[in-house]
Amino acid sequence: MTEEMHPPVPVVSGELMDLLAQRHPDTLAFLEKTSGSLPEGLGNDLRRVAAMSDFFARGLLRDPDTLGDLMEGKYLTAPPAPARERVLEALQAVDSESLLSLRLRNIRHLSMMGICFRDLSGRASLTETMASLSGLAEAVVDGAATYLHTKMAATHGEPVGEESGRTQRLVVLAMGKLGAGELNFSSDIDLIYTYPEPGETTGPDIIANETFFTRLARKLTAVFSGNTGGPLFRVDLRLRPFGENGPMVMHFDAMEFYYQTQGREWERYALIKCRPISGNREDGSELLERLKPFVFRRYLDFGVFDSLREMKQSIMVEIRRKGMENNIKTGSGGIREVEFFGQAFQLLRGGVVPGLQQREILKILKILVRFRFIPPETRDNLTAAYVFLRHTEHRIQAWEDRQTHLLPKEDASRKALAAAMGFESWDCFMAGLEEHRRRVHDHFRKLLAVEDESKESVRPMVALWTQPHMEPDRAEGLLAQAGYRDPSAALRMLRYFRDSLPGQAMSSQGKRRLDTLMPLLLESCGRGENPAQSLGRILDLLRAIQRRSTYFALFLEYPSALDHLVRLANASPWIMDFLSQHPVLLDELLDPRTLYRPPERGEMEEDLRRRLEELDLEDLEIRLENLCVFKQSGLLRVAAADVTGEFPLMKVSDRLTEIAECVVNEIVDFSHRDLVRRHGRPLDSQEEAMEGWGFAVIAYGKLGGLELGYGSDLDLVFLHEDTEGMTEGGEKPLLSSQFFTRLGQRVIHCLKAHTRAGTLYETDLRLRPDGNSGILVVPVSAFADYQRRQAWTWEHQALVRARPVCGNHRMAERFEAVRREVLCQKRESEPLRAEIVKMREKLRSAHTRPEPGIFDLKQDPGGIMDIEFLVQYMVLAHAHDTPAITRWTDNIRILETLSETGVMRPEEATFLRSAYLLFRVAVHRKNLQNQPSRVPEFRFEKLREGVRHIWQRYMGTGHSVPEKN
Repeated sequence: MTEEMHPPVPVVSGELMDLLAQRHPDTLAFLEKTSGSLPEGLGNDLRRVAAMSDFFARGLLRDPDTLGDLMEGKYLTAPPAPARERVLEALQAVDSESLLSLRLRNIRHLSMMGICFRDLSGRASLTETMASLSGLAEAVVDGAATYLHTKMAATHGEPVGEESGRTQRLVVLAMGKLGAGELNFSSDIDLIYTYPEPGETTGPDIIANETFFTRLARKLTAVFSGNTGGPLFRVDLRLRPFGENGPMVMHFDAMEFYYQTQGREWERYALIKCRPISGNREDGSELLERLKPFVFRRYLDFGVFDSLREMKQSIMVEIRRKGMENNIKTGSGGIREVEFFGQAFQLLRGGVVPGLQQREILKILKILVRFRFIPPETRDNLTAAYVFLRHTEHRIQAWEDRQTHLLPKEDASRKALAAAMGFESWDCFMAGLEEHRRRVHDHFRKLLAVEDESKESVRPMVALWTQPHMEPDRAEGLLAQAGYRDPSAALRMLRYFRDSLPGQAMSSQGKRRLDTLMPLLLESCGRGENPAQSLGRILDLLRAIQRRSTYFALFLEYPSALDHLVRLANASPWIMDFLSQHPVLLDELLDPRTLYRPPERGEMEEDLRRRLEELDLEDLEIRLENLCVFKQSGLLRVAAADVTGEFPLMKVSDRLTEIAECVVNEIVDFSHRDLVRRHGRPLDSQEEAMEGWGFAVIAYGKLGGLELGYGSDLDLVFLHEDTEGMTEGGEKPLLSSQFFTRLGQRVIHCLKAHTRAGTLYETDLRLRPDGNSGILVVPVSAFADYQRRQAWTWEHQALVRARPVCGNHRMAERFEAVRREVLCQKRESEPLRAEIVKMREKLRSAHTRPEPGIFDLKQDPGGIMDIEFLVQYMVLAHAHDTPAITRWTDNIRILETLSETGVMRPEEATFLRSAYLLFRVAVHRKNLQNQPSRVPEFRFEKLREGVRHIWQRYMGTGHSVPEKN
């Protein structure tokens, strides 16, 4: 039992026992008479609970055998047995609906007595109490429905689906607290009746399925009506489609059509806790899957803010009603405010964060912290308050087994409640209660609060946007006053934007949102560095997302996010294009603490684990969508830190590289697990099952060199352990080598698959042995042999930047050993230099030359590729004598090592390192501006000449290789 769920320790006093003697003298006498035959301590606990619950005190005398039945059934001394077993046993000999009703009421009475005792005596946690109450209600509903179905089928035959031909059962959906498994002590139960499909019964008296299930539903509801033999559960059917005016029962297709076409936001809210409790559970689960797109939207549903705010307002109105201050459920700081707090996040984000698709509020609060939607302090406050309020609720209702949430007014019941909650007095209890309620209401009040961004400077922009035919001079004057240095250009863009919006493309709600947003946007851009440029880029974004006006709602709810958008728009058109392609990322603008601070590697891995841990391993599409969102949000945060100067280039490349590595590792992990589940584990060369993956991903190029850019492809090679024989332990064994081929195919498919959220990465596998004609996944021994005997010089050049990014430690070591051995081979310097120069010229000639006066930062002499080829030459030429230069795969650290080991003059290595970084920064900036990697010739002139000079010194025809310093 966790500390947070531990029940209050009742305060036992002489005053409490006096209360029992005054109110229930017969019960006290009965307990004193029987206490000698009870286990030690049980008699005292029975008296205490009887003093705290009139229901329990009276219940002990309802029947002479009640206490004996409670003892015999172990209702008191141990967590209750599953209620379903008790119900099935009690209904075995039932032969009439009246006897059914009586038996169920008897079971309910004994069970409630046991639950009451264990709760008030401190034996049961809140979790046990809620589960016991929910399990009892579920078992009673299911038992009654099963009995009534059998009885009706004896007359009409089994109902059969007209399309499936399958026997049908009434599916009972539990809503509210029963659906969440959080039922309170004396509660009604919210139910919806449904069935899979139309059809008719098999006879002899044939009727339509609709008629059969409607009659069954009425009979079932009637069982719970009345009070003969004691209460059962009050049934509330008002949450069904069309409410009280709707049919009592609907089939699945009709239910789905209703919610798709007429479902309201409060019905989404209600369905969050929906759960099948009777009938074919698989059918019920299938229906909930069909309704999931209605409840949990596949995108961040910022459009739900208005509806949530209306719900919140209705709660606030009810709080202000007279007498609500004493209501622990609907009053200020009550249970409903805690539940609403959690469910608001579920409606907003549940479709994007599957982990939020839970029913229990305490689980939801924990998940909100894990995903950093709320701070731990908020969770702790709400959890402690919820537990306190639910314990209070149970004790109020256990007093008389009556559905009430009002604090008692009578002195006797106040004393009993305070004692049951572990307080010495009523005043002490109220002080504790008020502190919890104050905290809850404070969090509730802040939820959905609108940022106050009303500014006088926005008013002229309202006039500008709402008066499309305003005189140009006046319009440009308003824009100039707002900060636009080129108001005529801004006005042209604005009018073109308005004219280009197709009338039918946007709903009336979307148009209202846009009309509210545009003045805010115009004002915000006017405060930026380049207003017209920022405005134009953001208008392109709005045009791209116009059919998804929920994103307009995001900026209306969080005007500060609009300021961040303007800042990014001014800095980079690439970021705006990226947001247009992936508008789900606009959510990242809400929190500047994370927007401009990309996560460290460990944080990335934890974030990815949270995103994927709740997902079905077999639902590949959803897993890939979540991976895409992870990658894209990471790229956006890196770009935001980049363009605002928070991150230098090296950090940018490191983070982009780490994002790719996280994605690749996750794909290999779940792909390997799925293949092992299907086919078993591959065998190694000793015919023993492999430990770990037995598989490695080798990164070449920019990923291998830790220089990944925003749009870089991944150059990959797949290796596997040497294998023998068939896989072992799966249902469908296959050759171990084939296992790894399928693993490689799966990884490539996942990286390149098109999903709703986009594509992960383009890949290039041509660097594997024999290129495109070679096998996809290469045994590590074959890879080593190829590199030793067949690889071309350019393949050894590529190996300089190769490193393992995924796989077990042994595979990484084997690859590193092969790489080191191959790079350290003794080579003749002149033939090596000639081959590398020839390859460099071949690549340069294949590249389109820019117009005169322009320097191509990558391809032209003295540029990036000259430095890269020179570094590769130095490693291949000198690694035989200086193995230390093979340690790193990135050019910066290789140059540092070349200097430290004396292979290259320190001043030359330092110069090349500086030039390389400056060139890369320039290329990087060009990429963020959506421009080619070219600059005027006069830029970097000294750097270019210096690089060409060093190139000529080492690579020039007829020059010998300089001796080591």
